[in-house]
Amino acid sequence: MLRNVAVIALPEVAVFELGVLCELFGYDRTADGLPAYDFAVCSLDGGPVPSRAGFDIAVRHDLSRAEDADLVVIAPFDNPAFEPPAPVLEALRRAHERGAWVMSVCTGAFALGAAGLLDGRRCTTHWLHTARLARLYPAAIVDPDVLYVQDGRILTSAGTAASIDAGLHLIRQEHSTEVARMLARRMVVPPHREGGQAQYIETPLKSVQCETLQPVLTAVLATLDQAHTVDTMAELAHMAPRTFARKFRDETGATPHDWLISQRMLLARNLLEETGLGVDAIADRTGFGSAATLRHHFAQRLSTTPQAYRGTFRSSQPV
Repeated sequence: MLRNVAVIALPEVAVFELGVLCELFGYDRTADGLPAYDFAVCSLDGGPVPSRAGFDIAVRHDLSRAEDADLVVIAPFDNPAFEPPAPVLEALRRAHERGAWVMSVCTGAFALGAAGLLDGRRCTTHWLHTARLARLYPAAIVDPDVLYVQDGRILTSAGTAASIDAGLHLIRQEHSTEVARMLARRMVVPPHREGGQAQYIETPLKSVQCETLQPVLTAVLATLDQAHTVDTMAELAHMAPRTFARKFRDETGATPHDWLISQRMLLARNLLEETGLGVDAIADRTGFGSAATLRHHFAQRLSTTPQAYRGTFRSSQPV
Protein backbone atom coordinates (compact mmCIF):
# COMPACT_ATOMS: atom_id res chain seq x y z
CA MET A 1 0.00 0.00 0.00
CA LEU A 2 1.12 3.53 -0.77
CA ARG A 3 2.93 4.98 2.26
CA ASN A 4 6.17 6.64 1.16
CA VAL A 5 6.08 9.54 -1.34
CA ALA A 6 9.00 11.46 -2.81
CA VAL A 7 8.57 14.46 -5.11
CA ILE A 8 11.51 15.52 -7.26
CA ALA A 9 11.66 19.29 -7.78
CA LEU A 10 13.80 20.71 -10.58
CA PRO A 11 14.81 24.34 -11.20
CA GLU A 12 11.89 26.59 -12.21
CA VAL A 13 9.45 24.22 -10.49
CA ALA A 14 5.76 25.13 -10.79
CA VAL A 15 4.56 26.03 -7.32
CA PHE A 16 0.83 25.39 -7.77
CA GLU A 17 1.35 21.80 -8.87
CA LEU A 18 3.96 21.27 -6.17
CA GLY A 19 1.44 22.61 -3.68
CA VAL A 20 -1.18 20.15 -4.97
CA LEU A 21 1.20 17.25 -4.32
CA CYS A 22 1.83 18.56 -0.81
CA GLU A 23 -1.93 18.84 -0.25
CA LEU A 24 -2.56 15.31 -1.52
CA PHE A 25 0.26 13.52 0.27
CA GLY A 26 2.05 15.91 2.62
CA TYR A 27 -0.44 16.59 5.43
CA ASP A 28 -1.27 14.39 8.39
CA ARG A 29 -5.00 13.72 8.22
CA THR A 30 -5.05 10.55 10.26
CA ALA A 31 -7.38 12.22 12.78
CA ASP A 32 -9.97 12.29 9.98
CA GLY A 33 -9.45 8.62 9.20
CA LEU A 34 -7.27 9.26 6.15
CA PRO A 35 -3.95 7.50 5.50
CA ALA A 36 -0.64 9.06 6.49
CA TYR A 37 2.29 9.34 4.10
CA ASP A 38 6.00 9.66 4.73
CA PHE A 39 6.31 12.62 2.38
CA ALA A 40 9.34 14.55 1.18
CA VAL A 41 10.36 16.98 -1.54
CA CYS A 42 13.86 16.35 -2.87
CA SER A 43 16.23 18.01 -5.30
CA LEU A 44 19.34 16.94 -7.16
CA ASP A 45 21.69 17.82 -4.30
CA GLY A 46 19.33 18.52 -1.42
CA GLY A 47 19.74 22.27 -1.89
CA PRO A 48 17.15 25.00 -2.55
CA VAL A 49 15.21 24.96 -5.81
CA PRO A 50 14.23 28.17 -7.62
CA SER A 51 10.56 28.33 -8.52
CA ARG A 52 9.16 29.94 -11.63
CA ALA A 53 7.23 32.30 -9.35
CA GLY A 54 10.42 34.12 -8.36
CA PHE A 55 11.30 32.60 -5.00
CA ASP A 56 13.37 29.66 -3.85
CA ILE A 57 12.02 26.56 -2.15
CA ALA A 58 14.10 25.18 0.71
CA VAL A 59 14.54 21.42 0.20
CA ARG A 60 15.99 19.10 2.83
CA HIS A 61 16.49 15.91 0.83
CA ASP A 62 18.57 14.83 -2.13
CA LEU A 63 17.69 12.11 -4.64
CA SER A 64 18.57 9.32 -2.21
CA ARG A 65 15.21 10.02 -0.56
CA ALA A 66 13.48 8.63 -3.66
CA GLU A 67 15.21 5.25 -3.50
CA ASP A 68 12.70 3.66 -1.12
CA ALA A 69 9.58 5.61 -2.06
CA ASP A 70 6.40 3.81 -3.10
CA LEU A 71 5.60 6.79 -5.31
CA VAL A 72 8.13 9.02 -7.06
CA VAL A 73 6.67 12.15 -8.63
CA ILE A 74 8.43 14.50 -10.99
CA ALA A 75 6.97 17.98 -10.54
CA PRO A 76 6.58 20.26 -13.58
CA PHE A 77 9.30 22.67 -14.58
CA ASP A 78 9.13 25.81 -16.67
CA ASN A 79 11.04 24.79 -19.78
CA PRO A 80 9.96 21.51 -21.40
CA ALA A 81 13.06 21.69 -23.61
CA PHE A 82 15.21 21.31 -20.48
CA GLU A 83 16.50 17.76 -20.05
CA PRO A 84 16.87 16.82 -16.39
CA PRO A 85 20.33 15.78 -15.16
CA ALA A 86 21.28 12.14 -15.62
CA PRO A 87 20.98 11.32 -11.87
CA VAL A 88 17.31 12.41 -11.95
CA LEU A 89 16.59 10.23 -14.98
CA GLU A 90 18.37 7.31 -13.34
CA ALA A 91 16.34 7.75 -10.14
CA LEU A 92 13.13 7.62 -12.18
CA ARG A 93 14.26 4.49 -14.02
CA ARG A 94 15.25 2.74 -10.79
CA ALA A 95 11.91 3.57 -9.21
CA HIS A 96 10.10 2.03 -12.15
CA GLU A 97 12.35 -1.03 -12.23
CA ARG A 98 11.66 -1.87 -8.59
CA GLY A 99 7.90 -1.56 -9.11
CA ALA A 100 7.20 1.82 -7.52
CA TRP A 101 4.60 4.17 -8.89
CA VAL A 102 6.15 6.87 -11.08
CA MET A 103 4.05 9.94 -11.74
CA SER A 104 4.55 13.13 -13.71
CA VAL A 105 2.58 16.34 -13.46
CA CYS A 106 2.20 18.58 -16.51
CA THR A 107 5.65 19.16 -18.11
CA GLY A 108 7.17 16.59 -15.78
CA ALA A 109 6.20 14.14 -18.53
CA PHE A 110 9.22 15.36 -20.50
CA ALA A 111 11.46 13.96 -17.77
CA LEU A 112 9.74 10.59 -18.05
CA GLY A 113 10.19 10.76 -21.81
CA ALA A 114 13.89 11.53 -21.44
CA ALA A 115 14.19 8.57 -19.06
CA GLY A 116 12.64 6.29 -21.68
CA LEU A 117 9.67 5.47 -19.44
CA LEU A 118 7.05 6.61 -21.95
CA ASP A 119 8.19 4.38 -24.81
CA GLY A 120 5.22 2.32 -25.96
CA ARG A 121 3.00 3.82 -23.26
CA ARG A 122 -0.05 6.04 -23.32
CA CYS A 123 0.67 9.35 -21.65
CA THR A 124 -0.31 12.99 -21.57
CA THR A 125 0.83 16.46 -20.56
CA HIS A 126 -0.62 19.97 -20.74
CA TRP A 127 -2.40 20.43 -24.07
CA LEU A 128 -0.02 23.28 -24.95
CA HIS A 129 2.87 20.80 -24.94
CA THR A 130 1.41 17.52 -26.24
CA ALA A 131 2.61 18.06 -29.81
CA ARG A 132 6.14 18.76 -28.59
CA LEU A 133 6.11 15.70 -26.34
CA ALA A 134 5.02 13.50 -29.26
CA ARG A 135 7.69 15.01 -31.50
CA LEU A 136 10.53 14.59 -29.00
CA TYR A 137 9.53 11.07 -27.94
CA PRO A 138 7.89 9.42 -30.97
CA ALA A 139 7.73 6.04 -29.22
CA ALA A 140 5.34 7.54 -26.64
CA ILE A 141 1.59 7.30 -27.29
CA VAL A 142 0.54 10.85 -26.43
CA ASP A 143 -3.15 11.47 -25.76
CA PRO A 144 -3.82 15.23 -25.84
CA ASP A 145 -7.45 14.99 -24.73
CA VAL A 146 -7.35 13.36 -21.29
CA LEU A 147 -6.82 14.78 -17.80
CA TYR A 148 -4.52 11.91 -16.83
CA VAL A 149 -3.39 8.49 -18.04
CA GLN A 150 -2.40 5.42 -16.09
CA ASP A 151 -0.38 2.88 -18.07
CA GLY A 152 0.89 0.17 -15.77
CA ARG A 153 2.62 1.86 -12.85
CA ILE A 154 3.27 5.04 -14.85
CA LEU A 155 0.82 7.90 -14.28
CA THR A 156 0.95 11.14 -16.25
CA SER A 157 -1.33 14.14 -15.81
CA ALA A 158 -2.24 17.15 -17.89
CA GLY A 159 -1.68 20.72 -16.77
CA THR A 160 -2.19 22.45 -13.45
CA ALA A 161 -5.42 21.28 -11.76
CA ALA A 162 -5.30 17.93 -13.57
CA SER A 163 -2.67 16.99 -10.97
CA ILE A 164 -5.55 16.84 -8.47
CA ASP A 165 -7.47 14.43 -10.71
CA ALA A 166 -4.43 12.20 -11.19
CA GLY A 167 -3.58 12.19 -7.48
CA LEU A 168 -7.13 11.30 -6.45
CA HIS A 169 -7.15 8.55 -9.08
CA LEU A 170 -4.01 7.05 -7.58
CA ILE A 171 -5.45 7.26 -4.07
CA ARG A 172 -8.56 5.43 -5.30
CA GLN A 173 -6.29 2.75 -6.73
CA GLU A 174 -4.19 2.34 -3.61
CA HIS A 175 -6.76 2.90 -0.88
CA SER A 176 -10.42 3.12 -1.86
CA THR A 177 -13.04 5.27 -3.52
CA GLU A 178 -14.23 6.37 -0.10
CA VAL A 179 -10.77 7.57 0.94
CA ALA A 180 -10.44 9.53 -2.33
CA ARG A 181 -13.91 11.00 -1.77
CA MET A 182 -13.07 12.04 1.79
CA LEU A 183 -9.85 13.70 0.69
CA ALA A 184 -11.59 15.49 -2.19
CA ARG A 185 -14.16 16.80 0.27
CA ARG A 186 -11.38 18.17 2.48
CA MET A 187 -9.78 19.82 -0.55
CA VAL A 188 -13.17 21.19 -1.71
CA VAL A 189 -12.82 19.65 -5.17
CA PRO A 190 -14.91 17.11 -7.08
CA PRO A 191 -13.71 13.54 -6.50
CA HIS A 192 -13.93 12.94 -10.23
CA ARG A 193 -14.26 15.35 -13.14
CA GLU A 194 -16.12 14.36 -16.28
CA GLY A 195 -14.49 14.79 -19.67
CA GLY A 196 -10.93 15.46 -20.67
CA GLN A 197 -8.70 18.45 -21.21
CA ALA A 198 -9.93 18.87 -24.79
CA GLN A 199 -12.88 20.81 -23.38
CA TYR A 200 -10.47 23.34 -21.82
CA ILE A 201 -8.57 24.12 -25.02
CA GLU A 202 -9.32 27.64 -26.20
CA THR A 203 -10.89 27.25 -29.63
CA PRO A 204 -12.64 30.51 -30.59
CA LEU A 205 -14.63 30.78 -33.78
CA LYS A 206 -12.45 32.43 -36.38
CA SER A 207 -12.19 32.86 -40.09
CA VAL A 208 -10.40 30.20 -42.08
CA GLN A 209 -7.94 31.28 -44.73
CA CYS A 210 -7.05 29.06 -47.66
CA GLU A 211 -5.89 29.58 -51.19
CA THR A 212 -8.81 28.81 -53.53
CA LEU A 213 -11.66 27.46 -51.38
CA GLN A 214 -12.13 30.52 -49.16
CA PRO A 215 -15.52 31.51 -50.66
CA VAL A 216 -16.84 27.99 -50.05
CA LEU A 217 -15.68 27.93 -46.44
CA THR A 218 -17.12 31.38 -45.80
CA ALA A 219 -20.48 30.34 -47.26
CA VAL A 220 -20.61 27.14 -45.21
CA LEU A 221 -19.67 28.93 -41.97
CA ALA A 222 -22.50 31.38 -42.56
CA THR A 223 -25.01 28.54 -42.99
CA LEU A 224 -23.93 25.87 -40.52
CA ASP A 225 -27.57 25.24 -39.63
CA GLN A 226 -28.17 23.91 -43.14
CA ALA A 227 -27.32 20.49 -44.55
CA HIS A 228 -23.85 20.34 -46.11
CA THR A 229 -22.14 17.40 -47.78
CA VAL A 230 -19.08 16.91 -49.93
CA ASP A 231 -21.35 17.04 -52.97
CA THR A 232 -23.04 20.32 -52.02
CA MET A 233 -19.72 21.97 -51.07
CA ALA A 234 -18.13 20.70 -54.29
CA GLU A 235 -21.03 22.24 -56.23
CA LEU A 236 -20.34 25.60 -54.57
CA ALA A 237 -16.71 25.28 -55.67
CA HIS A 238 -17.72 24.18 -59.20
CA MET A 239 -15.63 21.03 -58.81
CA ALA A 240 -16.21 17.30 -59.02
CA PRO A 241 -16.62 15.82 -55.50
CA ARG A 242 -13.38 13.82 -55.66
CA THR A 243 -11.39 16.79 -56.91
CA PHE A 244 -12.95 19.00 -54.25
CA ALA A 245 -12.21 16.53 -51.43
CA ARG A 246 -8.58 16.26 -52.52
CA LYS A 247 -8.20 20.04 -52.86
CA PHE A 248 -9.93 20.58 -49.52
CA ARG A 249 -7.48 18.29 -47.68
CA ASP A 250 -4.53 19.94 -49.41
CA GLU A 251 -5.62 23.43 -48.34
CA THR A 252 -7.07 22.80 -44.86
CA GLY A 253 -5.32 19.63 -43.68
CA ALA A 254 -8.67 17.98 -42.95
CA THR A 255 -11.41 16.14 -44.78
CA PRO A 256 -14.55 18.15 -45.57
CA HIS A 257 -16.56 16.04 -43.11
CA ASP A 258 -14.09 16.44 -40.25
CA TRP A 259 -13.76 20.19 -40.87
CA LEU A 260 -17.54 20.60 -40.92
CA ILE A 261 -18.01 18.69 -37.66
CA SER A 262 -15.21 20.72 -36.04
CA GLN A 263 -16.83 24.01 -37.06
CA ARG A 264 -20.22 22.86 -35.80
CA MET A 265 -18.65 21.82 -32.51
CA LEU A 266 -16.99 25.23 -32.13
CA LEU A 267 -20.32 26.97 -32.67
CA ALA A 268 -22.10 24.60 -30.26
CA ARG A 269 -19.52 25.26 -27.56
CA ASN A 270 -19.88 29.00 -28.08
CA LEU A 271 -23.67 28.81 -27.81
CA LEU A 272 -23.51 26.65 -24.69
CA GLU A 273 -21.15 29.15 -23.06
CA GLU A 274 -22.79 32.38 -24.13
CA THR A 275 -26.54 31.71 -24.50
CA GLY A 276 -29.38 30.06 -22.66
CA LEU A 277 -30.56 28.09 -25.69
CA GLY A 278 -31.66 24.52 -25.04
CA VAL A 279 -29.71 21.58 -26.40
CA ASP A 280 -32.34 20.88 -29.07
CA ALA A 281 -32.20 24.47 -30.31
CA ILE A 282 -28.39 24.41 -30.36
CA ALA A 283 -28.45 21.14 -32.30
CA ASP A 284 -30.70 22.80 -34.91
CA ARG A 285 -28.68 26.01 -35.10
CA THR A 286 -25.37 24.15 -35.53
CA GLY A 287 -26.66 21.72 -38.16
CA PHE A 288 -26.41 18.58 -36.04
CA GLY A 289 -30.13 18.13 -36.43
CA SER A 290 -30.89 16.42 -33.14
CA ALA A 291 -29.80 16.56 -29.51
CA ALA A 292 -28.76 12.91 -29.74
CA THR A 293 -26.33 13.67 -32.56
CA LEU A 294 -24.94 16.67 -30.68
CA ARG A 295 -24.41 14.52 -27.57
CA HIS A 296 -22.70 11.87 -29.68
CA HIS A 297 -20.12 14.31 -31.01
CA PHE A 298 -19.54 15.86 -27.58
CA ALA A 299 -18.86 12.41 -26.15
CA GLN A 300 -16.60 11.50 -29.06
CA ARG A 301 -14.57 14.71 -29.19
CA LEU A 302 -14.68 16.11 -25.66
CA SER A 303 -15.54 13.06 -23.54
CA THR A 304 -18.37 14.96 -21.89
CA THR A 305 -21.99 16.00 -22.48
CA PRO A 306 -23.37 19.36 -23.64
CA GLN A 307 -25.05 19.80 -20.26
CA ALA A 308 -21.86 19.09 -18.32
CA TYR A 309 -19.88 21.38 -20.62
CA ARG A 310 -22.37 24.19 -20.07
CA GLY A 311 -22.23 23.65 -16.30
CA THR A 312 -18.46 24.15 -16.40
CA PHE A 313 -18.13 27.02 -18.86
CA ARG A 314 -21.44 28.89 -19.07
CA SER A 315 -21.21 32.65 -18.67
CA SER A 316 -22.85 34.07 -15.55
CA GLN A 317 -25.37 36.08 -17.58
CA PRO A 318 -26.32 34.21 -20.73
CA VAL A 319 -28.14 36.16 -23.40
